[in-house]
Amino acid sequence: MENQETNGVVPLSYQTEKPISLSLEPENSDEINDSPIEQVRLTVPITDDPSLPCLTFRTWLLGIVSCALLAFLNQFFGYRQNALYISSVSAQIVVLPIGMLMAAKLPNKMIRIPATKWSFSMNPGPFNLKEHVLITIFANSGSNSVYAVNIITIVKAFYHRGIHLMAALLLTQTTQMLGYGWAGLFRKFLVDSPYMWWPNNLVQVSLFRALHDVEKRPKGGLTRLQFFLMVLASSFAYYIVPNYLFPSITALSFVCWIWKDSVTAQQIGSGLGGLGVGSFALDWSTVAGFLGSPLATPGFAIANIMVGFCLVLYVLIPIAYWTNSYEAKKFPIFSAHVFDSNGQEYNVSAILNETTFQFNEQGYDGYSKINLSIFFSYAYGLSFATLAATLSHVALFHGRSIWQQTKATFQDKFGDVHTRLMKKNYEPVPQWWFYTLLMVVLALAMLTCEGFGGQLQLPYWGVLLAMGLALLFTLPIGVITATTNQQPGLNVITELIIGYMYPGKPLANVAFKTYGYISMTQAIMFLNDFKLGHYMKIPPKSMFIVQLVGTLVASSVYFSTAWWLLTSVENICQPSKLPEGSPWTCPGDDVFYSASIIWGVAGPLRMFGRLGLYSKMNYFFLIGLLAPLPVWILSRKFPEHKFISLIHMPIILGGAGAMPPARAVNYICWGCVGLFFNFYVYRRYRGWWARHNYILSAGLDAGVAFMAILCYFTLQVRDINGMRWWGLELDDHCPLASCPTAPGIEVEGCPVF
Repeated sequence: MENQETNGVVPLSYQTEKPISLSLEPENSDEINDSPIEQVRLTVPITDDPSLPCLTFRTWLLGIVSCALLAFLNQFFGYRQNALYISSVSAQIVVLPIGMLMAAKLPNKMIRIPATKWSFSMNPGPFNLKEHVLITIFANSGSNSVYAVNIITIVKAFYHRGIHLMAALLLTQTTQMLGYGWAGLFRKFLVDSPYMWWPNNLVQVSLFRALHDVEKRPKGGLTRLQFFLMVLASSFAYYIVPNYLFPSITALSFVCWIWKDSVTAQQIGSGLGGLGVGSFALDWSTVAGFLGSPLATPGFAIANIMVGFCLVLYVLIPIAYWTNSYEAKKFPIFSAHVFDSNGQEYNVSAILNETTFQFNEQGYDGYSKINLSIFFSYAYGLSFATLAATLSHVALFHGRSIWQQTKATFQDKFGDVHTRLMKKNYEPVPQWWFYTLLMVVLALAMLTCEGFGGQLQLPYWGVLLAMGLALLFTLPIGVITATTNQQPGLNVITELIIGYMYPGKPLANVAFKTYGYISMTQAIMFLNDFKLGHYMKIPPKSMFIVQLVGTLVASSVYFSTAWWLLTSVENICQPSKLPEGSPWTCPGDDVFYSASIIWGVAGPLRMFGRLGLYSKMNYFFLIGLLAPLPVWILSRKFPEHKFISLIHMPIILGGAGAMPPARAVNYICWGCVGLFFNFYVYRRYRGWWARHNYILSAGLDAGVAFMAILCYFTLQVRDINGMRWWGLELDDHCPLASCPTAPGIEVEGCPVF
């Protein structure tokens, strides 16, 4: 929605008695590869050359350009019906030949900066791996969206109000920068600890090695670089089919084609608007679009997610819908919109005072309570359970190891080969850098909310409370992310808290959510990048500087692009008023707008409290808090049954947490691909998996991104689309899946029962 035996962290199914050797350590190495995580031992080299230059002219130029370009493209595509996400992998690949060309052609003469003692060379030598990593960190900043832009979008395009330019700019900057403080506090636990292994980083490490390592081609096989290029070319060539010629294969729902006139059959079979039984896709962007690459997610995490997804979608939701829980049959079985008691979309203007931009209680009492689709209502309940389960799971399963690591941290005793190399070769980032930045950004955040006529509606104490929540949750959520590649979010709990404390003010609600949720998310991202630098032996101070500059550049470009589109595209985000075929429908912002109505306008008291229809959803907090306890007890009572420790209740409860905007077909395809590669291939062909799995993931992602960019700028930007036929629609052809089934409810395009 708007997501082990070794210290209780690493699943035993990932450990082998005899680790596979990929010749990662030279024969004369003084270091022993003692990382406790097998995937890390198989993927990350234990060598380092501290003499390699890092913050070079090439790093700055290519890094800032790639950061700004990715930020522009992702925000530009983000408003479109078919939102395209371009990851940093694209820049990672493109900058390599450019960097090598610069190393071959640029002069190596030293250039002195006037009025200073500083000088630099435009060409300090061959383009090296560490420069490449830092450029990729720049690109990571540009590829990660700026959540605060959603606030600016709903203010201007959905609520049709104005917002001060400087307030909007400061909002985007401060929400992105607050996370540095939490990253500084917890980096020893989440970066230095070898048990916090951040699975997603292994994709990047594998790709860097494929691009830079000198490797002898095995007889009858391919080098990793050759394999990557083969996958890239294949993915690039194929993606023109789902992206341009045959978009309907992004979701194929055969049940709907067989029962064209049955609402129930289409609710069951639709992969986009229903339960997705029998649906599938022939498109990698469907597989990896919302949940990330399944190849980069540990097998035990995929299994837990799919168990949670199946329990929710094929047990809970059907029972709730067909027993008419919360009058579910009046509304679509799956929708992120809000409805009135007659099954029609809710008229928000009836309950919002246009002058004060606050809740109109009299209008609300005379109109209707807010209703949700059955899936949307239980999605909120399960998000409550996930958050509570996260805290209790970390306390039960990781509490002792966190305490031991805390003591070891203060005694400076723990670490594996990678931590020892980093401490031996490089100075750490001083803590006061993080704290100073935190204080400055906090002051600017106060100015943003209290200044500019109080347009954001959030008082100073709201900013402080949001920071407290982020501080509380960064460590437990960081542990889960670093070990499972899944990141539970704080968006719902932040909405709930400020909705009770400060109801009826939609902008205060979304601003509080952004400061609380995004500062934690940014902290996790910074820590993830620090771990990548840790694996690749990048000086920590260089990492900090690049992350800081990259964040400032990316947030500025995201803001500028959004402001430009919001002020230049007429009727943007209003599909009913847009010209036919216009892509500017803003599907992601539509969900954000619905959340602002639920939590900000009506407020949780009238939704999940005593005045609302969904008060029983609060029991999910208790369910989530207690859910990990039986698993923990069983794992202690039966330690010989190793599978018990792999049951991860926060992931199971949050298994369907990406819906919406993700759909059933996304989960089905993601789960099938992930289980095949991370269980069957991993166990039967472990050597192939170790050598090619992460490279395959990177190649598929890059091919999709390159073809999507090429199609847009050569064809679609000029309104040159494929030939008009049935398969050109980006739809699964299940028009009745969103219809209500309650008697007497009339909705356009739907039968009346």
